[in-house]
Amino acid sequence: MHFIKGVLIALLVTSLSGCAFWGSGHRVQQNGSVVDYLYPNAKQPTAMVPGVTQLRPPVRVGIAFVPGGGWGNGPSEQQKMKLLERVKASFSKHAYIGSIEIIPSAYMQARGGFDNLDQVARMFNVEVITLLSYDQVQFNDSNRLSLLYWTIIGAYVINGNQYDIQTMLDASVFDVKSRKLLFRAPGTSRVGGNATMAGFSEKSRAAQTDGYNQAVDQLIPNLQTELDSFRERLKSDSTIQVSNKEGYHGGGAADWSLLALAAALAALYYGQRRRAR
Repeated sequence: MHFIKGVLIALLVTSLSGCAFWGSGHRVQQNGSVVDYLYPNAKQPTAMVPGVTQLRPPVRVGIAFVPGGGWGNGPSEQQKMKLLERVKASFSKHAYIGSIEIIPSAYMQARGGFDNLDQVARMFNVEVITLLSYDQVQFNDSNRLSLLYWTIIGAYVINGNQYDIQTMLDASVFDVKSRKLLFRAPGTSRVGGNATMAGFSEKSRAAQTDGYNQAVDQLIPNLQTELDSFRERLKSDSTIQVSNKEGYHGGGAADWSLLALAAALAALYYGQRRRAR
């Protein structure tokens, strides 16, 4: 009995020291900054010379992730394409937007600045580019209870881990020619969970992907809201002029306000019909 008690005490001491070591969490991060990409040689964005931005619907739009840095360099290219397809679908429902091009990461140079943006715009024949920046932080920590359980039982139980992943996406919409930021929209998410040591990498990778998907879920309605606000701002913003391309008869500043009015009238009509029932 004395021997067994001694072994249990030794195991308990080992478990406590193990908790002190394995319990210390660590943090990994992956990010891609639109400021680092567009202004690589300046701590603050360079002030733009005031001027008039010309928008000519139907506008040709490009969508791309900014080049990343840090651990993992962000989502895989396949994941980026899927996320960009979802953002593209949110743009494509508007008549005043023409072609929408998804720009692969291979064309986006790290710290490429507006020179790289101009090259990409010419190559893909777009006038406006939506740049998606991202910041994902993963906090990992050992599950202390599972460590104590592992210590008492022996090597038959695998230690568990905890992870907490926080993700931020930001869509910045730029007019390429004037280099003017037209509007931006954010999306965030938080994903947490537990996994055994054996399955930790697989589960945490899945959680990272889930974090980006949930951030896009929030970003898309925010993008629609900002797009509506931008259309309203066109009525009074003298720095932006809208003139339709030849052969196009919708999508100017006046037409956008008419679309909003039509939507309001339609909502009023259906509301009256429901009350009549």
